[in-house]
Amino acid sequence: MVQNEIDSVKHSADVVVIGGGVIGLTIARALAQRNAGDICLIERGSIGHEASFAAAGMLAPQAEANSQDEFFRLASRSRDLYTGFAASLQEETGIDVELDTTGTLYLALTYHDLVEIEKRYEWQTAAGLAVEKLTQSQAQQLEPCISSSVLAALRFPLDVQVENRRLLSALTNSVTQLGVSIVTGTNVESLKIEKDRITGVQTSRGFISCPSVVIAAGTWSSFIRLTPTGEKPALVIEPVRGQMISFDARPQLTRHVIYSPRGYIVPRRDGRLLAGSTSEHAGFAKEVTGGGISTILKNGEEIAPSISALPIVDTWAGLRPCAPDNLPVLGPCDEIGGLFYATGHYRNGILLAPVTGELIAEAVVAGVTSPLLGPFSPSRFDLVRA
Repeated sequence: MVQNEIDSVKHSADVVVIGGGVIGLTIARALAQRNAGDICLIERGSIGHEASFAAAGMLAPQAEANSQDEFFRLASRSRDLYTGFAASLQEETGIDVELDTTGTLYLALTYHDLVEIEKRYEWQTAAGLAVEKLTQSQAQQLEPCISSSVLAALRFPLDVQVENRRLLSALTNSVTQLGVSIVTGTNVESLKIEKDRITGVQTSRGFISCPSVVIAAGTWSSFIRLTPTGEKPALVIEPVRGQMISFDARPQLTRHVIYSPRGYIVPRRDGRLLAGSTSEHAGFAKEVTGGGISTILKNGEEIAPSISALPIVDTWAGLRPCAPDNLPVLGPCDEIGGLFYATGHYRNGILLAPVTGELIAEAVVAGVTSPLLGPFSPSRFDLVRA
C-alpha cells in the first residue's frame, strides 16, 4: 500500500476522511466511486489495526435484536448489502473476504434464555423475517459440539459472517487503486471553521485545506476539536474494551456462528475458532486480562464444552467506539457545513460498513440525507465548539 505524505500547509483535498478503520475505508471507497474528487484519508496509527482488526466479523442483526426498531432496519439493510459488497471487492482486488452464509444459531441454555428466544421468535416471525425454531435434538443434530444443556435454539439463516481482516485488506487495496491518498501516523488535531463552514483540518504534520470532512475515527473521534482552542471534545465517544480468544479447531468444530446470551464462537475457514467477548469500560487500556480470558472461556465452554481441550493460538483486545446512547452517530452536522460524522458504531462497525459508506457518500456528494440516517444524526447531541 502506498502511503502518501502531506507536503506542506498548502496541501488541499476535496474531502478529508479521518480514520482508517473499516468505516473510514468504506466511506473513502464509496466517495471515490462517486467521483468526489481528491480524497485524503488520514489515520493516526496504521490502517485497519484498531477495533476493525479486533472484531469477530459477525453480521447478525436478527440474532442480536430485541425489536424491529430503526437500528435494526439500518443493520439489516447493511447485512443484505454484503453479498454485492463482497463480490465487488473480490472483483476489484482479487481478495476473497470469506463471506460465509452458513447462518447463526442462538442457544437457550437456561429457562430465562428460553423465554428470551421465544419472544425473539414471535416478533421476528410476525415481521416475516427468516428464523427457524429448533428443539434440543434438532440443534444438537445440526451442531453436535453444542452443550447437552441446550433447551432449544433459533437458527437465523441470513445472519452470516465475514473475515474482517481480509475485508480490511480488500478495502485498503480498493481505495489505493481508486486513487485515495492515504496518510498514516498522523493526528488530526482540530478543524478550521469559517462562517460555520469547514475550510480545512489541522494535523500533526501540517494544514490541509478542504471543504468537506468526515469524522470516522472511532474511539479517537473525541480527540478532534472543532476549534484550535477548544478544550472539550465536540462529541464524546467512549472506548469499550472487548477481548477475544482464538483457538486451533482442526478439524472444524462448528459450521455455524453460535451465540448464547453470554458469549459466542465463530468458525474460520483456516481452522481457527474465535470466542468472545467482553464489554469493559477500561478507558484506553487495550490489554488482555486474566479476568477477561476467564469470562470468555466460561461462556464459550457453556456453548461447546469441547473447546476446553482446544489449544489457544492467540488472544487480543480492541476498543469499540461507543456514543452516550450506544447508537452510531451518522450524517451531516447541522451547525457546520461540510462536516459529517460516521462514528460510534460500538459493536457493529463491520456489520454497518456497507450502508454507512453508501449513505455518507451520498450525503457528501449529492447533499442527500437518507431517512435511514435520521435517528442517528449528530444533531441529537449538543456539540461543543469551545
